[in-house]
Amino acid sequence: MNTLIFSLLIFGTSLLAGLLGALTGLGGGVVIVPALVLLFKVDLRYAIGASLVSVIATSSGATAAYVREGLSNIRIGMFLEVATTLGALLGAYLTAKVSSHSIAITFGIVLLYSAYSSLRRTSEDAGTAQPDPIAVKLKLQGSYMGPDSVVQYSSQHVPLGFGMMFCAGTLSGLLGIGSGAVKVLAMDHAMKLPFKVSTTTSNFMIGVTAAASAGIYLFRGYIDPGIAMPVMLGVLAGSLMGSSLLVKARVATLKVIFSLVIVALAIEMIFSGLTGKI
Repeated sequence: MNTLIFSLLIFGTSLLAGLLGALTGLGGGVVIVPALVLLFKVDLRYAIGASLVSVIATSSGATAAYVREGLSNIRIGMFLEVATTLGALLGAYLTAKVSSHSIAITFGIVLLYSAYSSLRRTSEDAGTAQPDPIAVKLKLQGSYMGPDSVVQYSSQHVPLGFGMMFCAGTLSGLLGIGSGAVKVLAMDHAMKLPFKVSTTTSNFMIGVTAAASAGIYLFRGYIDPGIAMPVMLGVLAGSLMGSSLLVKARVATLKVIFSLVIVALAIEMIFSGLTGKI
């Protein structure tokens, strides 16, 4: 396989990863890392480095559209980024201390959880409960235009959500993913934000989290431009397509397909880690 064909195949795979990542709020990293490792035989840490670059591209591509539509809550996202950035730095530091076998197994477990999280039903009126006093003081509230009227919401259980974001950041730095599943869980189920707000704010946050740990990977030489470039371009194009579709369409069927793919990749990653293939 020559370099051009290799790059085109990676680009095509990354395009699909970016599309699915933007639609589900999970980030393209949950697809692109196992795809690079299992299909293209890229070293795990170089795959993670390329994924971090792609996660930044995913966030940049999707967030612009979501902010324009009034879905992303920048104030809530920046508040929670304090926790995720600290966690990302810890995760990137642990990368050099943990074996690739352990990282692969951990990645597989996170993939299984991502599939489960993607399939969980969420409530669009999650933001109708009484506001948390901390949320009131920090102004962690907002609104967006629903199908028929303006939807008002306010954050709940702010300390719990903040703690979960630290865990999400650690996973992001260690595994090279946006850890969108944990972020959506924290915002949607713990903080009781509406699903579209959770998903779009997660897309905004994953780029900032990835940038915090990407510098460490670059310093250690784990970001190869020959791999990172087609991955970044593909994910960016896919995320732009996905963000346009999410604003207009329901994605329940796509989430089922996405989850089936993720489960298959998770099983293969765990098996490869346990048998020493990675």
